[in-house]
Amino acid sequence: RLDFLKSNIRNNLNVSLTFLTTSRLEEMKYSDVHLQKMSGGTEEQSGFDQSRGNRDRRENTEGQEPSDGTVHFSESRGDGGKGGTISVDPSLRPTITAWEAGWNVTNAIQGIFVLGLPFALLQSGYMGLVLLVLSAWVCNYTGRILVTCLYEEEPSGMSKVRVRQSYQDIVEACCKGFWSSWSGVAGCVVNVAQVMELLMTCTLYLVVSTSLMSDCLSGTAVPRSVCSLVSLLFLLPCLLLTDLRPVSVLSLFCSLAHILISLMVMLYCLSRSSTWSWFTLSLSVDPEKFLVSVGVIIFSYTSQIFLAPLEGSMEDRGQFNAMLAWTHGAACVMKTMFSLLAVLTWGPETSEVITDNLPFDLRPLVNLCLLAKALLSYPLPFYSAAEILQCCINGDQVVLLSGGVSCSALLVRGALLTTSLLVPRFSLLMGLTGSVTGSAMTLILPCLFHLRLHWGRLTLRDRLIDVGILSLGVVCSLSGVICSVKRLVERL
Repeated sequence: RLDFLKSNIRNNLNVSLTFLTTSRLEEMKYSDVHLQKMSGGTEEQSGFDQSRGNRDRRENTEGQEPSDGTVHFSESRGDGGKGGTISVDPSLRPTITAWEAGWNVTNAIQGIFVLGLPFALLQSGYMGLVLLVLSAWVCNYTGRILVTCLYEEEPSGMSKVRVRQSYQDIVEACCKGFWSSWSGVAGCVVNVAQVMELLMTCTLYLVVSTSLMSDCLSGTAVPRSVCSLVSLLFLLPCLLLTDLRPVSVLSLFCSLAHILISLMVMLYCLSRSSTWSWFTLSLSVDPEKFLVSVGVIIFSYTSQIFLAPLEGSMEDRGQFNAMLAWTHGAACVMKTMFSLLAVLTWGPETSEVITDNLPFDLRPLVNLCLLAKALLSYPLPFYSAAEILQCCINGDQVVLLSGGVSCSALLVRGALLTTSLLVPRFSLLMGLTGSVTGSAMTLILPCLFHLRLHWGRLTLRDRLIDVGILSLGVVCSLSGVICSVKRLVERL
């Protein structure tokens, strides 16, 4: 009985000590966070980061690693903001699930460009079917290796730490060792290229929205400028976007609108299966048209600009590779079926925009769905461009308004929204710039980064794949520039 009493007393003491220690730690953590907010966030939340890092390492050792070994859990961060402002730690931002991240990627790779895929398939023949599948794999691969460049292995080799947060950080890391001032210059150039690419995407969606709204109101005497302003009014709530969760919801509805459009077009094509011509596609194609088709097909899968912040916002970063694989796989199946059925149905009469081939009784409904899709596609590139600009101007230092949106964020988003309204006058120049920035961001730079940062850990097969994709990116960039300059000269 005495032993039993001693055991109970010892257990009660252990429980009490554990409770007091936990309470004291929580009190200290709360005090540290409170003091940091009062002082302007001059130091990191070391307790939070350490506990999160320990938790991430436990998940890393307990979970199963992806096939390429990129385990995304631990993270290393620099100092917070200074000068009396609130420093926004990326770890404190709202996170998104793998499904929400997948909807954002689907929004990026199932965009308006899908409407031009049937014509690209017609121009590229049977090789176009191979390109639709190969492009999905290439863009999935470059997306994975780009995110891999955000990480470095710990000395123990047991886990990987996220030491970089953005495209700019990767560029600066790659340029170290060449010239002291190259890092900053290269980072600025990449940021400019990203913003230009995202701005052109925003402009495209705004132009498409204006055109579709004008077509829907063709029976009235509404000027095109009024339709453009109405489209802009629908996009004003984008000024209040502060995290990826509402963007993910909008991407979900955008993907549903895309599925509805694809189903309507494919069902109509199936209803005309008796008129299909299997001899429309050919093995011999025009080289210039084929190169243009290669660019259209590859860049319909581009999402690399969004991947770094998207992966950093995921609750479970270990699911990133699987998410990227199934989104690109589903897009490949959908695009191949959509393009092939359209070409079989309309043959040589396939238009550059497939909706022009639809009958007049079906076209208004499809145009309304396309209008909704274009408006819902706008927030993702707009949010990404605004985040890049805001980080370039203020870093992580923001002055919050009462509603939770910073003054600088409102100014940057307002300027970006206005700029995207004015840019359409330079459509040919946009196409020329997109041929350079699109190829660089999607194919060339991810492979260069991968070779530069992970050369010693790559196998011969990995190096050959990177060099092959890099060469493909150079060819696509040069052909796009030549075609854009040629059209620009013809317009002059």
